[in-house]
Amino acid sequence: MATNPEKQHVSYVPADAQTLYPDEDGKPMAVSDLHRRELIWTLETLEAHFSHNPAVYISGDILMYYVEGSPNKSISPDVLVTFGIGQKLRRTYLVWEEGKAPDFVMEFSSKNTYKNDLTGKMDIYASLKIQNYFLYDAEGLYLPSPLMGFELVDGIYKAIPEDEYGGIRSTSLDLDFRLRDEGLGIYDPNTKEWVKTRAEAETMRADAAEERAAQETIRANNAEAEVAKLREQIERLQTRS
Repeated sequence: MATNPEKQHVSYVPADAQTLYPDEDGKPMAVSDLHRRELIWTLETLEAHFSHNPAVYISGDILMYYVEGSPNKSISPDVLVTFGIGQKLRRTYLVWEEGKAPDFVMEFSSKNTYKNDLTGKMDIYASLKIQNYFLYDAEGLYLPSPLMGFELVDGIYKAIPEDEYGGIRSTSLDLDFRLRDEGLGIYDPNTKEWVKTRAEAETMRADAAEERAAQETIRANNAEAEVAKLREQIERLQTRS
């Protein structure tokens, strides 16, 4: 039976959003062990800090599509934080479905990305009205400064000046980002403490409990020694009498 050749080549637009907006771009998450370690630490630290607020969404290396119907209009922030959209698991970030772009994004710059981080990506994030855009160069080789932060002012990113401790305040997160001897640090100016991952906080609690137990043992041993000393003194007095 003859077939109509026109019916064999029918073009169509996929109805499946996951097909139209794929969740992978084939690019690696990080370029070095240090880069990856610092990135994962940052995500885990922010997740721990905002864990009490179920409306805060934190993710990293997720494809964010910002123009409906244009799957080529995508970008993948290393770190993003959005308030008010909830912590549910997502395969992609569709700005028009979420109702807003992130409030904070951060890129971990490398040899292959730093130029675009300072130009093209910055322009896209500004056009999306993302309040804070931060950059971190874990290797300290590519950016003008290893840590840079920007605030959106009248649609343009303005560099955030360092404070007296060398920190850069994210107004959207109400947190300070600083460089420490061991790498990137995040400081909470409200509690005046360094923000920690859940694992770090648990380790600190365990160490504190161990220290308390050790102090209790010392106090108990000292008390026993004092009791023994008093008994010895009493025995001497009784012997003399």
